[in-house]
Amino acid sequence: MVPVPKLTRADAVAALRNPLAFIAERWTPGPRTVQRAALAALVMSVVIVVTGGAVRLTGSGLGCPTWPECTDGSLTPTSALSYHSAIEFGNRMLTYVLCAAVGWAIIAARSEKPYRRSLTRLGWAQFWLVMGNAVLGGIVVLVGLNPYTVAAHFLLATALTAVAVLMWQRTREGDGAPRPLVGKAVQQLVWFLVVASVLLIGAGTVVTGAGPHAGDSSDVKRIPIDWETVAKLHSVFAWIVVTLTFALWFVLKAVDSPKGPLDRTRELFIVLLCQGVVGYVQYFTHLPEALVSAHMLGSCVMWIWVLRVLLSLRERPALDATVPAPATGDHLEPAAG
Repeated sequence: MVPVPKLTRADAVAALRNPLAFIAERWTPGPRTVQRAALAALVMSVVIVVTGGAVRLTGSGLGCPTWPECTDGSLTPTSALSYHSAIEFGNRMLTYVLCAAVGWAIIAARSEKPYRRSLTRLGWAQFWLVMGNAVLGGIVVLVGLNPYTVAAHFLLATALTAVAVLMWQRTREGDGAPRPLVGKAVQQLVWFLVVASVLLIGAGTVVTGAGPHAGDSSDVKRIPIDWETVAKLHSVFAWIVVTLTFALWFVLKAVDSPKGPLDRTRELFIVLLCQGVVGYVQYFTHLPEALVSAHMLGSCVMWIWVLRVLLSLRERPALDATVPAPATGDHLEPAAG
């Protein structure tokens, strides 16, 4: 039996001063562990969006009418509240699961040998986005589900997903200078696709803010425009994204592109077709809750694959020399880069 090393007083002080460095000195995760940690953070960024949608679609947005407590004087739902409180409170608790997943990604990235500063920064970027969105979520409750704050809440979650995708991708490549796999014209076409996708998601939040699912059974303010008109604009953006994706696939085939960009583009096209079917069915069936929830999940998957297409256009080899791991101050790592 291997004896467990005793924790000295000096070790305890070091752990308190810089827990990340303390863990990194005693644990070296393999590349697959770091990749799985980053993937777990990405999956949870999608889960929190879908469950947040479930809160709105079940009319549970004000199930806990205050924040950070659920009710005045109680952090948890009381027996006097309805099942809506349990749904809203459950979504709040999932934020802690998301924090745990992001924390694991940060620890794994910091402990990997050789040390990669870029991964740690991406992990911290996710942490600060989660914290910012948690505060914004509280503001959403305090202002009675104002549709503009709800839209901002979703868009910040979309930004979190983008950073999570980037970190997951970076765990599977080196830190060398990126080398393009396609020409400038193809890169520009993909950036048009990214911009169109952002506009598509933005229009979708306006549809949500103007549509019938206000998030609560009471009279909640909506964006004062005709939601069906905005839904048609949303559809136009969707067709632009589909057209750009098909054009990109055709161009990649014509220039004999590497397999990676071609595969990611084909996968995105399939995702878009499925998302389009769900979108049109929910529109013509007057937005049933189950289909709206499926459409929100599809929106997350679409955004992930758009970013995967973008990131597949280059490769990054490993560096010959690596960045030395800092001895202190990891918990103050800037959320950028």
